[in-house]
Amino acid sequence: MKRHAALLQLSREHHQALKLSRLARFASDSGHALAIAEAAEKIVGIFASELEPHFQTEEKDLLPALAAAGANELVARTLAEHAELRDLNRRLAEPDSELLARFATLLHDHVRFEERELFETAQDLLYPEH
Repeated sequence: MKRHAALLQLSREHHQALKLSRLARFASDSGHALAIAEAAEKIVGIFASELEPHFQTEEKDLLPALAAAGANELVARTLAEHAELRDLNRRLAEPDSELLARFATLLHDHVRFEERELFETAQDLLYPEH
């Protein structure tokens, strides 16, 4: 999908999020305690250094603009998913297979939602010249 320059970096960052989702899924599916613990530790680190700043950029810049343009349902869903992902990440301090599976699914689905719905709507409402 062609992205407006204002959304390009956020869209690129989604690739790392999908890799993180895949890591969580593989570890969860393995059922091995060591794999689960190692994946959770890696996820917590990457969440802090990459996902949290990504969320904050969306919440500071993109979402208020979308709310002002009337896309309140999309904004509410994005904020709710960010909150749930943050909660799951906090809970990864004591990981198990089910928790990693939920994190993997939600992160994957969240990225797809943002790419297919949120960013498409942003381009239509905020950057109609794209």
